[in-house]
Amino acid sequence: MEMNMSFSHDMGDEYEKFIRRMNPPRVVVDNEACKNATVIRIDSANEHGILLEVVQILTDLNLIIKKAYISADGNWFMDVFNVTDQDGNKITDEGILDYITKSLGPESCFTSSMRLVGVKQSMDHTEIELTGSDRPGLLSELSAVLKHLKCSVVNAEVWTHNTRAAAVMQVTDEETGTAINDPERLSRINTLLCNVLKGSNKSSLAKTIVSNSVTHTDRRLHQMMFADRDYEQTSADVLEDRQKPNVDVVNWYDKDYSVVTIRCKDRPKLLFDIVCTLTDMGYVVFHAKIDTEGPESYQEYFIRHIDGSPVKSDAERQRVTQCLEAAIERRVSEGLKLELCTTDKVGLLSDVTRIFRENSLTVSRAEVTTKDGKAFNTFYVRDSSGYPVDVKTIEFIRQVIGQTILKVKGRPEDLKSVSQESPTRFLFGGLFKSRSFVNFSLVRSYS
Repeated sequence: MEMNMSFSHDMGDEYEKFIRRMNPPRVVVDNEACKNATVIRIDSANEHGILLEVVQILTDLNLIIKKAYISADGNWFMDVFNVTDQDGNKITDEGILDYITKSLGPESCFTSSMRLVGVKQSMDHTEIELTGSDRPGLLSELSAVLKHLKCSVVNAEVWTHNTRAAAVMQVTDEETGTAINDPERLSRINTLLCNVLKGSNKSSLAKTIVSNSVTHTDRRLHQMMFADRDYEQTSADVLEDRQKPNVDVVNWYDKDYSVVTIRCKDRPKLLFDIVCTLTDMGYVVFHAKIDTEGPESYQEYFIRHIDGSPVKSDAERQRVTQCLEAAIERRVSEGLKLELCTTDKVGLLSDVTRIFRENSLTVSRAEVTTKDGKAFNTFYVRDSSGYPVDVKTIEFIRQVIGQTILKVKGRPEDLKSVSQESPTRFLFGGLFKSRSFVNFSLVRSYS
């Protein structure tokens, strides 16, 4: 039986290679057709997941997709994307244009098993996946444990939504700078992190996976939060009606499609988040139109389940609606945006997030990157009590960490001014006054 399954899989791969060789993808990048965007046209043999592959490649290049027209009915896939850079300009960098052509054209991988998210082994770092209940100071506690276990965080992304938290962290051994392979040590890391996620509520749901595999971080976070059922509404952490995306799902019975329409505030990576969720839920996009006018985005998808059927029931319709709302909301960062850029050092993430926690700030989302000995971190922080962040608290934290190291990138309305001294500032002011950020560290013991 196993031999037959393996043979069938190999035949499927060979057939896919044959189809792609007979019908190689054609990619045209045009900077003349549109006044204010670069137009990318893609014609290719159709296969499940190809739309997500294309959107993922464009998104990973930090391109903004302003408009898109998608048709994948039958055996052929035809897409048109109008894209700009982060500043709203056409793409003129020859390196990026060449990468797009090679990544989406005939030179791209032939087998789908090598594309999309997949899983690949890494000798450079160990990947840790974490899901559990969100609470103030959670990232600080997790990074403190990793510091205690002599693990250096080289990359990390943390999302919170609807009282749930998910994180993908890439860590290395503090001494060797390579992946951690010792089974006993990996087991200890797994156990201690899981204990932190559970906190005082030992019955709460928490999950930790430690491996030497690499996944596409954003898609994996969507999958983790979907599996954790963060789309189920709770009484807390619900966006106001004016902020919630408008998602509508109806059936077009004449064509056996379900039509999904979405109206919401536009933002980077919005299209990726929606296509990723539809794909992972087992739906195929046959036609779609994406249009962005000003701050708003309008998206329309004609979908069927992978078995060929449209949405079959009100319960399924409600689930699709809730899951798409959650996919849109997960990356909507509540709180004040702070950017940190400094020389990387052991325990940096632990030290920074501890300072946040001790000043009553909680991290709602974080992106941690290290490259060539430098750390580039972005944090979205909120006051633990739910109020706007106190401007004096932020200024105090910046003095401790370094005003040129930690910069405020958020909106003025995310800050509040108070006339009295912050009790937290008074409590910790003397503690930090005599110690610089570089030398200050708090050693905690975990068993």
